[in-house]
Formats: sequence, structure tokens, C-alpha cells
Amino acid sequence: MRRLLLAGLVAFAVLPAAAATTSTPLDLETIMANPDWIGQAVESPYWSVDGRQIYYSIKRDGSQVRDLYRVDPASGQSVKLDPAAHAQADGPAVFDRSHQHAAFVLHGDVFMVDLASGRRSQITRTPQDESSPRFSADGRALQFRDGNDWYSHDLSSGVTALAAVLTFADDPQAKQPDALGARQLELFKTLRDIKDDKQARRDHAKELADADAGRAPTPFFLGDKIKLVDSELSPDGRWMLLITAPKSYQPGKAPQLTHYVTDSGYPVQQEARVYVGRNDPAPQSLLLLDLAKHVSVALSTDSLPGIKDDPLKELRARAVAALQKAGKDDQAKALKAPDVRAVRIAAGGEDGGGGGIAWNDDGSQLAIQLRAIDNKDRWIASVDFSKHALVTQQRLTDNAWINWNFNDFGWLKDGRTLWYLSEQSGYSQLYTKPLAGSAKALTSGSFEVSHPQLSEDGKAFYVRTNQVAPYSYDVYRVAASGGKLERVTSYQGMDDFALSPDGSQLAVLHSSPYVLAQLAVLPATGGTPLELTHTMKPAFTAHDWIAPKVVEVPSSHGAGTIYAKYYGPADENTAPKPAVIFVHGAGYLQNVTLSWSNYFREQMFHNLLVQQGYVVLDMDYRASEGYGRAWRTAIYRQMGHPELEDLLDGKAWLVKNHGVDPQRVGIYGGSYGGFMTEMALLRAPGEFAAGAALRPVSDWTLYNHEYTANILNDPQLDPEAFKASSPIEYADNLRDPLLIQHGLIDDNVLAEDSIRLYQRFIELHKKNFWISLYPMERHGFVHPDSWHDEYRRIDELFETYVKPVKGGPAVH
Repeated sequence: MRRLLLAGLVAFAVLPAAAATTSTPLDLETIMANPDWIGQAVESPYWSVDGRQIYYSIKRDGSQVRDLYRVDPASGQSVKLDPAAHAQADGPAVFDRSHQHAAFVLHGDVFMVDLASGRRSQITRTPQDESSPRFSADGRALQFRDGNDWYSHDLSSGVTALAAVLTFADDPQAKQPDALGARQLELFKTLRDIKDDKQARRDHAKELADADAGRAPTPFFLGDKIKLVDSELSPDGRWMLLITAPKSYQPGKAPQLTHYVTDSGYPVQQEARVYVGRNDPAPQSLLLLDLAKHVSVALSTDSLPGIKDDPLKELRARAVAALQKAGKDDQAKALKAPDVRAVRIAAGGEDGGGGGIAWNDDGSQLAIQLRAIDNKDRWIASVDFSKHALVTQQRLTDNAWINWNFNDFGWLKDGRTLWYLSEQSGYSQLYTKPLAGSAKALTSGSFEVSHPQLSEDGKAFYVRTNQVAPYSYDVYRVAASGGKLERVTSYQGMDDFALSPDGSQLAVLHSSPYVLAQLAVLPATGGTPLELTHTMKPAFTAHDWIAPKVVEVPSSHGAGTIYAKYYGPADENTAPKPAVIFVHGAGYLQNVTLSWSNYFREQMFHNLLVQQGYVVLDMDYRASEGYGRAWRTAIYRQMGHPELEDLLDGKAWLVKNHGVDPQRVGIYGGSYGGFMTEMALLRAPGEFAAGAALRPVSDWTLYNHEYTANILNDPQLDPEAFKASSPIEYADNLRDPLLIQHGLIDDNVLAEDSIRLYQRFIELHKKNFWISLYPMERHGFVHPDSWHDEYRRIDELFETYVKPVKGGPAVH
């Protein structure tokens, strides 16, 4: 087998060094065991406030507890922090504009550090978890939040106070008497005197409060018809923006799932998420509070370009006509297009994506990202405070759906220029736009830009891109004023990074197919990195793993190149051989990279399959991440169709280039990969010898709204898309052996999805289909026994129905 070299990593002091590689045969017991035997990934690195240390976390063996470590990036010396040292650690820090103070949250409380003296002060000590610390525009206060309540800590006096008191009820003093009450006041002088006295006392209290900055703020009475979703305080303390939703909103009826194996011995019911199309997500609105004048004003979305259009007009007309023809006038009426499309500002739910609020550093400008609930538009708008109005700065329209990735935005240091990511060119690129000027692309090309971080001096952006090749990711640098995109790292498997407080160094998480995420540091301008960790274990690194070969599969349907990972033996011959195609999950996910994969168990299984005589292909089919908008949206209103074309092209490529027997190709995958396995067997019967569908969606009408409505719209509006995209609609085509596997407490793709398809097969008198249910597993399995059982069954399926030569004896 080809050897993957695990080189270039500095030994981590508490772990033994890697051993020489061996070719010990693999077995399911080993590869499906608790993955602690592999090692642990370095997680969540951040710099100390003085920029001299880097903190990071590592999962503890045999537990989900994360231990905190600190490493000196100059020497590479690392230490695990005991509880006492952990209590004195820094958290991820923010700094004031003059760089005199830093603040961070540790164990839910806010701390501040004087950078000149190093003196550390604890600002809060509460049972609640505070978050989002930041310094006021003038540097005189430290702001932070507890839930949606914002506080301001005065640095000179040490007083901490609520920035605003929000009361979601009607102002009792604003209530006007009805006709009878007014008559009472007309008739009785005593009642008028009592009323006048109450008003005099209120006026006096207000005069005292207005003259005394030490008083608690006067409450904002916001009515009882709305509830608070999110809030953001301006850095100058003058404004607060609220995101609200109707209090009366009902998400719709939620299905139940049952926990059969419980501590008590009694089954327990759990409410799961609502099905797509039962109710749209709650519409959100904007409320701007002037804290100085104690005035609240609604910010209307009516001025957003296209907000009154109906991008689903043709589909809507077709659906309404069909319902009216069927005599379902009430349902047809319910599909009437709104006069103004609803929006969401705060991302919520599964795969909500988009939305957000960004103040500039001095609080003089506010930008808001809004997303239409129908998923066809995204707007970035600034706020005209004098007119209390939104001013559109950028509109991104997608006839399919706006991506839930690539929605980062913010302000340059000048406080008058926005920056944002946009797919408007077909790929995610970085743009800037002055409020009164035109947008400028800082990057361009057929590659994706993400993770933008503005340098401390505001002169450059650091980004993650796959400019070299779709599967190769590194850190790049580009001037904030525009210019050449300069490569900073050369890992090809760069996962994340963090700039040091002074902007001179870069902490980088990087990985490779058989090396978990490791930490390195290098100059921010580029150079030779210093590797700081090695957390892999000898039992894993000693194995002679197969290096996946990135290959280019030509599309026979005009889609261009389909990138894939190929696993085969080093001494491969031309004799006919069996193959397995693996289909990754999520749909919009990239698995063909040079980084560590979340599908590491599957990758080890692929090594085992090669050991058993198969070759394996793992494809980034259309819908996958990393290849631009057109690749992502190719599945709009037809999930399972372009992807199947790509998988069949992958099979043809295996036959042509690696001597694979076309009668002996198996297929498997989980979640979206399970869905695609079912679509492959049901829409292309006879193409695959057998398939294993893990936790699959078999009927998209049973999945959630946020993900499904992006791609298929609503089932009431676009029933054709759901019918074309759901495996259960093709159940009668089952000809080939199908193994379905599902966790019974899966609250993402509910087990009923698989059980309903199983019942359909029963009623259709189908043969060679099986289901394995796992009582203690959710969507992502966590128990090694379940993993082992799941893959034992897959292995047996392939050994029985894929590996044997057709017409020859079965393998036992």
C-alpha cells in the first residue's frame, strides 16, 4: 500500500513519539472502536492578551471533557493547565481602540486586564453566563451582555448598570380611560385630584432621573404583541437595535420520537423539529431605540429593493390553479403572495444562515444583514439615523437559494466602508463598499474565499481560500485597499487561523488525511511555521494507511470535472475487481480535501475494503461545497438527480480506468449520502449491486424547513419538486439489495423516515431489503458498539452481494 508520511510535527511533550509504520491487517473492531486510540484534535486556539502565549483545548481520553493547554509559541513548550491555573487563564480577548485594556469571558464571567501593568480585574461574578464583551467607543466603559440584556461597566467608578430596561408590556401610564372612565372624571373632582397628584409625582420623578446619571434607566414599554429575538448595543451607548418576532407565532405541530432504553426503564417521549412547510419561520422586525432621547422607532423593510416582488410567482400560480381545479379554494387562498416579503435578521434554527448586525467602532454607523424567508434575497443595509430608515448597500439575489455560508460582513477601520462576502460572481469573494460609493472586489476568480479577518491596523484581510485547487486550502492575505492575493501558508490542509493581538503572528490549525488538526505558528507575512503540537498516537500513526488520490472524473452531462478521492492498492492490476462508491452527507459539504475528514471512520473502512479486494471512490458530487454557486444550486427543485448522474459517471470512470467490474459496484453513505444511496438504487435499478443507506431522508416533506425549503421551496407551493426528490416516490423500482440503518432517537432525520419507506416496500412485496435500528443513537452515532454493528452489516452486505463474481459462488 502507498504510505502516507506523517512528518513535520514536533512531539507533544505528554504524548509518545510516532512509531514506524506497519502493515498490520485492519479489522472492524479496531477501526470502529472509541476514536481516542487515534489521538485528539487541537481545538479552539486563541492568543493570550499579551500575545506571548496561545491557549488551546484537547478532548480528554474516555470523556467529552476538554482540557485547556497553554503553549509558548517561541519555544514550543506546552503545559496542561490544572484547575488552579485554568482559573488564572485568559479567554479570547477584545481590546479597546487605544490598546490599553483587554477584556474576555472566563467561566461565564467578564474580566478586564490593564495591558501596561498586567493587572487583572473581575467585572462580574454571577450564576448567569455573560458574553460579548467590548469596550465603548471612548474607552471609558466595558459593555457586555447577559442574554439579551446589555450592561455597561464604567471603568472610573466601577459601577455596572443596565444600558436599557426592556419591558414587553403596554405602558400602564399610557392607558386612556374608556367612555365610562372619562365620565367618572367629569363627574367627580376627587378622582381628578387623585389623577393630577399621580401625574405630578411622575413628573417630579422624571425630573430627578433626568438630572441624575446615577439612576437606573427609564423602562421602554414595547407592548405585549412581540418578543425579543436579539439585541445589539452601539459602542457609544447611544442606540440599541432590537430584533423582534410576533409573540403569538406558532411553529406548527412537532412530531414525537421515543427513547426506549432509559434510566428509568420507562419509554420517554421527545418533541422533535417541525416538518417543512407546516409554518414558515417567524418573521422578524427591527426596532431602534434612542437611549438618549428614550424613543423607539420601527425600521421598515419596505424600501429594500425587490422586497415586494414575488420570486415564486410562476410556481405560485401553478399551485393555486391546481388547488382551485381540485376545489380546494381555502388552500389556494392560503398561498397568496404577501404584499411585503417577510425577512429574518438573526440566524436561527438548523442551517438558518445569513443575517446579523454590525456596528462600526465608534457607534456612528450600523449595518444590518437581512434575508428573505423565501431564501431568494439577501440585503445588507445601513441605517439613516436622522430618517430612521434602512439604506440598501448591497442586494444579493439567487433564483435558487441564498447560501447559508459566506455571509460575513463588517466595517473597515475608517468606519465608513463596509466589507462583505458575496457569491454574486458565482464564487464567494471579498468586497468593500463605501456607504456613498460603489462596491469593489478585493478578490476574484473561480475559487471560494471564507474566514475573513481584518488585521489590527486595518490594512489587510487574512482569508481562507482554495485558490490553488478546489481541494487545497490555505491562508492568504490581501490589502484592504485592493491588490494581489498573497499566499501565507502552504499546508494545503489549513482548517482555521487566529491573528495575534499585534497582528504580527498567525496561529494556524492544519491537518491532513491521517493527521488530526494540529497547531502551528508563523509570521503573519508568511515564512517557515513552527509546529507546536503532535497529538496523534503511535497505534494509529504506525499503520501503513492508503493516501487517498485526488482524481478528476469527467462529467458526461456537461458539468465539467467531478473531484473525487480514490482508494486502491499500491500493486493494482487490471483484473476485474469490485468497487464501492461512498457518498458523503449534508449535500453541501466538501469531503475531497487534503485535510482530516469528519468521515475518518469511513476512511479507515475504505482502507479495510481495499485490503479485502475492493477499490473505493469518494465523490464531491454536484451540491457539494467548495466549487461555487452553480455547483451548489444544480440540485434546485431536483435533489438526487444531478448527484446521481455524477455518481454514475464515477462508476463509469472506475470501469474505464481501474478495471472495475460494472456488475460489482456497491454504494453507501449516511444522511444525505443515505438519501443518495436510496435514490441510486430506486432511480437507477441494476446499476449498483447493493447499497447501504444510513440515517437517510426518504421523504423530504418530513425534513425541517430551514434546509429543505432552501432547495425545494415549500411542499404546498412546489409539490412537484418534493415528489421528484423523495426516494419513497420511487419505491416500486427496488430491484437491488438495500440495507437501511437508522438511530431511533435521531432528532435530525427522524427514524420514521426509514420506517415509512420500509412499510412501503412491504406493501409492494419487495425482496432483499433490511432495516437495522439503533435505540440509543441520534443522527451522529456516538457509541462504538453501534458503529461496529452498523459497519459489520455493511461489510457483510458488500461481501454477499458486491464482491462475488456474478454467476459465481457467494463469499462467506
